[in-house]
Amino acid sequence: MKKIIFFLPFLFLVFSCEHKVEKVEKAFYYWRSDSYPSDKEKQILVDQNIQKIFVKFFEVDHSDAMGNFPISKTSFSLNSYCTKDQPNPYQIIPTVYIKNIVFQKSSEKELDQLADNVNFLINKYTNEKLDSLKVSEIQIDCDWTASTKDKYFYFLKKLKPISQKEISATLRLYPYKYPDKMGVPPVDKVTLMCYNLINPLADQSKNSILDLKELESYLNTRKKYPLHMDIALPVYSWMQVYQNNQFTNVLYDVKDIKPHLKEIKPLWYEVQKDTVINYETYLRVGDKIKYEEITADKINKAIALIKKNIKLDKEITVTLFHLDENQLNNYTDEEISHFYSDFTK
Repeated sequence: MKKIIFFLPFLFLVFSCEHKVEKVEKAFYYWRSDSYPSDKEKQILVDQNIQKIFVKFFEVDHSDAMGNFPISKTSFSLNSYCTKDQPNPYQIIPTVYIKNIVFQKSSEKELDQLADNVNFLINKYTNEKLDSLKVSEIQIDCDWTASTKDKYFYFLKKLKPISQKEISATLRLYPYKYPDKMGVPPVDKVTLMCYNLINPLADQSKNSILDLKELESYLNTRKKYPLHMDIALPVYSWMQVYQNNQFTNVLYDVKDIKPHLKEIKPLWYEVQKDTVINYETYLRVGDKIKYEEITADKINKAIALIKKNIKLDKEITVTLFHLDENQLNNYTDEEISHFYSDFTK
């Protein structure tokens, strides 16, 4: 009996270590269209020893008149991030966001052409803006649905041999939890997007960027996903503006607004003074603001839930969304460092 009692903790230790993360590759998403990093942003990359940057090269939209076409092209330049000490320090992962309407409207022939066009534009941009930097991976970002699954997967299968690169895809929480219904994308690996869990306008009582109870409800599958899985976490906050009880826009640079707000209930504030934001947005007394803030404590709790519920490989990439000084000023260097290192603890 004593031998059995002694052996049980040993078994627990073995199984608990089986899926323990031993190494984290640190990364950021770069989702802006400008190519002028601040000194603070460049310093964060150096201080955090960032190895990868997932750069959104462009998006793909669709219209009946134009068919599939690229929009929101980035002007990111690797030279802007290089220094004498670090002439070429980063692995750049071209990332392309494809709207779901593309797969709703496109035939297989059109998707064949889309795969060619996406690969051509990535190569063209890599040669022009990244000094012909060798790119080994392409990431595709899409909110596919059960009805567009087959066409989206068809596109992914076509892109792989054309690009001759590793293909990764973003994975939202719903298809993560229901792979039998949503399918498993035919890619080399996926990045689980642990944010944007709720339609921002659908539930006024929850933080749509990251609600911990909502996150846990998707993670508790007890099954290992059939592909290698990396993790993406949010490091941004925003304010939804409501004027005359109607949603009008979203504000990301919130530091100048907060002094003019009065909390009226959890997440909700009322404007106390007429305020102009960035010469563009005029807030009036009485306007309502839903402030969805992501704190270091909330991210740490999300990491704990992920570690508890997901069977991760020994080596993973953790990517923070996204590289923006205004948002990253909300965290200390030590807090940002822990967003990566806590996965190995």
